[in-house]
Amino acid sequence: MLPEEAPWWTRAVVYQVYPRSFMDSDGDGIGDLGGVLQRLDHLTALGVDVLWLSPVYPSPQADNGYDISDYQGIDPLFGDLATFDRLVTELHARGITLLMDLVVNHTSDQHPWFLESRSSPTNPKRDWYWWRPPRPGMAAGAPGAEPTNWQSFFSGPTWELDEASGEYYLHLFDRRQPDLNWENPQVRQAVYAMMRWWLDRGVDGFRMDVINMLSKDVAPDGSLPDGPPLPGSAWGDGSASYLCGPRIHEFLQEMHREVFAGRDGAFLTVGEMPGVTVEQARLFTDPARAEVDMVFQFEHVGLDHGTSKWDVHPLRMRDLKASFGRWQAGLAEVGWNSLYWDNHDQPRAVSRFGDDSPRYRRDSATCLATLLHLHRGTPYVYQGEELGMANAPLPTLADFRDVESLNHSVHAVSAGADAAEVLAALRVASRDNARTPVQWDASPNAGFTTGTPWIGVNPDHTEWNAAAQYTDPASVFAHHVRLIELRHTSPVVAVGDFTMLLPDHDEVYAFTRSLDGESLVVVCNLSATPHDLAGLLPEAPGAELVLGNLADAGPELRAWEARVLRLP
Repeated sequence: MLPEEAPWWTRAVVYQVYPRSFMDSDGDGIGDLGGVLQRLDHLTALGVDVLWLSPVYPSPQADNGYDISDYQGIDPLFGDLATFDRLVTELHARGITLLMDLVVNHTSDQHPWFLESRSSPTNPKRDWYWWRPPRPGMAAGAPGAEPTNWQSFFSGPTWELDEASGEYYLHLFDRRQPDLNWENPQVRQAVYAMMRWWLDRGVDGFRMDVINMLSKDVAPDGSLPDGPPLPGSAWGDGSASYLCGPRIHEFLQEMHREVFAGRDGAFLTVGEMPGVTVEQARLFTDPARAEVDMVFQFEHVGLDHGTSKWDVHPLRMRDLKASFGRWQAGLAEVGWNSLYWDNHDQPRAVSRFGDDSPRYRRDSATCLATLLHLHRGTPYVYQGEELGMANAPLPTLADFRDVESLNHSVHAVSAGADAAEVLAALRVASRDNARTPVQWDASPNAGFTTGTPWIGVNPDHTEWNAAAQYTDPASVFAHHVRLIELRHTSPVVAVGDFTMLLPDHDEVYAFTRSLDGESLVVVCNLSATPHDLAGLLPEAPGAELVLGNLADAGPELRAWEARVLRLP
């Protein structure tokens, strides 16, 4: 790919705002759009190009806004449409594009569409959702009468009984998040009309939540198949019937035609796709197919999982290299990668993949950032990642807010698991680790709110905060600024070829980026053990240090040190 022909987003960096935890402007303890407006200087100083805004639509907040009850409004928790329009204007004035989070695999059970669908089996919108009778010969509500044996992502079955009609509705996530039936063309047209409405307001694209789950593998008679039993569960794995289903490419191509084709402007579409393979991602992101610009995949953040995300194992570095390397090679000629460590669904990277001890927290945070940003793809920075924010203590179950975590605790303990062990697993893997308020300064509540925050502030904010880092050239924030500027100014970082080095080394991660005769060597020590550079890489007399996270680079690669070298 020639630099002059590459799409604008190959040079871009995306910043994700989880508004509930970003900045509170009215003192109710919940972040809002007014708070985002107050902190735009932070995004400008960082140098990011795209703001991905997690859902701010009206919602009962069963899943913190990922359960939408009105697609064409703003929840009063976060502001109103006038404030949203002002945010669009202010972002565009700063050269930042706005990516809305779009959740159309499911709605809230309070969405008018679902309320109509639920009102009667003969309602015209009944087929807008997945309604099914109990298994043949079984009474509604009897154990095992659910239409399939699928297990929900949030524990328990994927089917909820509606007592009034005696039928079940499908919800891959929480029972308050019923799945839309994309087989119905009326559903698709309603979604496309809503997307056009947001683009007309000035939105520049969408990050599309679990978008590869839209197509279910439904038989001609309308039935859905059971999945293989899950170890230690009463339920089965139905993913083969809803991950990248038989019509998913048809739906996404139709979406592109109906929503984006023929419009002026530079738009961005990102498909969040759990379970997607490299081969599938090539199809989804092939520009000739006009589906999505890039995929957001989860292979690398599952490498430390055992039987589930709550069964955490140490990450083996060669596994990470194999995963990243496979995605870099697989999308080298066709397609594009999203690069991330953190988001609203993942524990903090510096605690998970780095070392959040006082000695190495800054160094490991900047090392991980260097490794990520120098890969080929579009980097994502999740709020607070640029400050080295870490997992929160969360000492008791009462400190947790996440529906996934709370559901897991109930189901695990009721199945006989030790409550203390369940709590220990939540502290490591819960999504709440990513959702504690952004740490703006050392004041009470970290400058996030003048009220009582909806979830506790990490007590380490007195030391780890934005105000303390703005004027420190060695800070995690300052290092992110340098990384982002390097992508903006260096075509080899944006679109250069990628070659993995030392694939079997257990602690040092190294690779090259090359374009038009220019070559960079990136070498990162992801451990506390020093390593002799000469024993790792061929000597390169005259190599220039383009960027490093530690001062006074010498012949030894120190603990959590990262270097970007330009070869002569």
